[in-house]
Amino acid sequence: MTRYKLLIEFDGGPFVGWQRQDNGPSVQQSLEEAVTEFCGETRLVEGAGRTDAGVHALGQVAHVDIDKDTDADTVRDALNFHLRDQPITVLSSEAAADDFHARFSARGRAYLYRILDRRPPPSLDKGRVWWVPARLDADAMEEAARLLPGRHDFSTFRAVQCQADSPVKTLDALSVARAGDEIHIAARARSFLHHQVRNFAGTLKLVGEGKWTAADVADALAARDRARGGPTAPPQGLYLTEVVY
Repeated sequence: MTRYKLLIEFDGGPFVGWQRQDNGPSVQQSLEEAVTEFCGETRLVEGAGRTDAGVHALGQVAHVDIDKDTDADTVRDALNFHLRDQPITVLSSEAAADDFHARFSARGRAYLYRILDRRPPPSLDKGRVWWVPARLDADAMEEAARLLPGRHDFSTFRAVQCQADSPVKTLDALSVARAGDEIHIAARARSFLHHQVRNFAGTLKLVGEGKWTAADVADALAARDRARGGPTAPPQGLYLTEVVY
C-alpha cells in the first residue's frame, strides 16, 4: 500500500463543503468515488482543511492510501479522468511517507478572500467573489487588519457552532491590498477557527465602508464576543490557497 499526497483545486459552488455529508455532494465524496472507479478500492481521502459549502480551493492538500500497483502520475491522471464532469482537479500527486497526514502534519494554512467592489456586478467571476457595489477604502481596511495578527482570544470572530477546543489562536499574518477592482484579504496561521476568515472579511468591510474605525475593530477583538463582531462574509469569496508542511 502506498500513501499519496494530492494537491487539489476546486470550485466549491456545487458542493456542501469538503467533508462528506448526508445533505448533498461533497468534494471528499467525489474524490473517494474517483479513487474507487480507478482502482476498485474504498478509501478515505483525508483533507488538510474542512472547507464550508461554497468555499473554493487553489491549494487544498489531501492524502489517500492505495493498494493498486501504480505510480503518482497515473494516480493524478486517473483521478482527473474520473472527475472530468466535476469542478475538481488534482494538480499533482506524489508518494508520501506512511506517517504523513494531510491534516495533522500541516504546519500552516493560507486563505484569500476576494471582494469585488465596483458598481457593475460580476459575470465571469459570479460565485467566486463577494460583490460589493460601492468602492471600499482599502487603506483603512489594511490599517484595521494590522491590529489582528498575534496570539489572541478570537471569540469575536468565531462561529457559534465552532467545535475548536479553545478560541485562542495565533494569527501569523493578515493583510489587505487592492488589486484593480478587487480587494484581497490574505490570512496565514497554523489553523483557523470556524468562519474566522469570513468574519474578518465581514468586519473589515464595515471599516472599508466608513461605518467602523480601526479602534472599533480593536474594541471588538477585546470584547471576545461574537455579537460584537461584524457580519460573516459569504463563502464564495473565500479560497484555501496553500497548506504548509
